[in-house]
Amino acid sequence: MCATVIGGTGVALPDPVIDQNGLSSLLPEGHEGAGTLDKIVAGSGIDQRRLAVDPRVEDVASWPTSERMERFQREGLPLARAAVSTALSGTSIVPEEIGLLCLVSSTGYGTPGVESRLLSELGMRSSTRRLHVGHMGCFAALPGLAACDDHVRAHRSPAVLVNLELSSLHLQPPPWDVEQLVINSLFGDAAVAMVLHGPERGSGPGVVDLSSLTDHEHEDHMSWHVGDHGFTMGLSSQVPDLIGQTLPVLMSDLLSPHGLGPGDVGWWAIHPGGRRIVDAVEHSLSLAPAQVEGSREVLRLLGNCSSSGLPLVMDSMLRSSPLAPGEHGVAMTFGPGLTLNAALLRGQEGTDRDGDPGDHL
Repeated sequence: MCATVIGGTGVALPDPVIDQNGLSSLLPEGHEGAGTLDKIVAGSGIDQRRLAVDPRVEDVASWPTSERMERFQREGLPLARAAVSTALSGTSIVPEEIGLLCLVSSTGYGTPGVESRLLSELGMRSSTRRLHVGHMGCFAALPGLAACDDHVRAHRSPAVLVNLELSSLHLQPPPWDVEQLVINSLFGDAAVAMVLHGPERGSGPGVVDLSSLTDHEHEDHMSWHVGDHGFTMGLSSQVPDLIGQTLPVLMSDLLSPHGLGPGDVGWWAIHPGGRRIVDAVEHSLSLAPAQVEGSREVLRLLGNCSSSGLPLVMDSMLRSSPLAPGEHGVAMTFGPGLTLNAALLRGQEGTDRDGDPGDHL
């Protein structure tokens, strides 16, 4: 039996919905990239995104970083609070029992901030430990999960993981080249929470192991830096191919110690980083189309939500196709570094979850 299980999940999304088909109409009048953006959108696999800051209403591109960070606190706290409340409601855990609150975000910082205010707003103890995993980018959900897993194993008390990403705050000032048009059309906003605890407190998929791989040779192919007008991203078109080439090494590191190979895993939760990234994973590991459909659906409805992306996929899959007792699953993320992370999960007794996969999407 695993020492840590994922006992409950919760999702909160901002209200504004952006239809990707009309995205080029938001470009400055006469922008030469309108046709290029239409082609990018057509091949992206994304139909819509949720954005906390609506570019049809506010011109965030002109804001200094300080204004964006203030807005993160204002928009992020109610989303995080709603996600955690939902996650807790699916468990027997009450807020006073939480030993660690881990906030993962690469899109907003400030102290006091979201994680400190969540303690009082949700009724957690003032002695609850707090941790902020910041600026690691899209792969950060699994380092956050690892920290919570370590806490549960070491202290035998529950932990809450919150992934809160508001990438809409980091729209850069024009002009926009092709790389920036891809970035502008890719990212969405979301908050996702998970409650982790020991198996004696309830059922859920167990955390078996975690593994990480940093590809130093290609570290310049994806970057995330603090700028004067928000955070700036660098994203090479070679990233999907590099992930596909490196992924078998990561899978061997994760699965081999447990006597497993990719063929022994039927449940795959893949960070929905983009259509080509999901394609690369499917091809690299010889997965069936149905095994990556959960990731494609989250990408279609919400875009790439940075570190919240994988938890969104896990929330949906744990409701629609929970791991059967003894069944193994793999969750994986990718991000700057170039970094790949993966977690091995196993179904425990009584892991059925209620809810439709579309409930939160």
